[in-house]
Amino acid sequence: MYIIVGLGNPGEEYARTRHNTGRMALDCISKSRKTDAKFIFPDTFMNKSGLVVAKVVKSKRAAQNLIVIHDDLDLPLSTLKISYGRGSGGHKGVESIIRALKTKEFIRIRIGIGKKGDVEKHILSKFKKPEMEILKKVFKRASGAVSTIINHGLECAMNEFN
Repeated sequence: MYIIVGLGNPGEEYARTRHNTGRMALDCISKSRKTDAKFIFPDTFMNKSGLVVAKVVKSKRAAQNLIVIHDDLDLPLSTLKISYGRGSGGHKGVESIIRALKTKEFIRIRIGIGKKGDVEKHILSKFKKPEMEILKKVFKRASGAVSTIINHGLECAMNEFN
């Protein structure tokens, strides 16, 4: 069974921020998917995500069926990239998961939020309405990517969505 985690920060003040892209994507995916996957919305702040994930993913072998969905500053808005077994790329939530699980051998679906000016200010800023319309399409693609990973495997999903 796959465990799918959407990274973000808890609380209404973060609900539509760029740093909550993973959490927003998982919310859309969980409402549209009928699967035996387990959906996890960490109730901790981003840099403590590993604490929650480690309670559910008990081994390095189990981590191979973990899908982490998160924002990525290095990808332009509207893009999605699937990766496996890579470093955190400076993402604090992913760093937390790698530390907690003692492995980087898990699947990531990275959703582009672009990079503008001050990084902290940018990631904590809210999406504008036109950007949310773009994201809805990306979330639909992310749902397709999750479905392909579960039903046809990671390699097939990477070939189709990267």
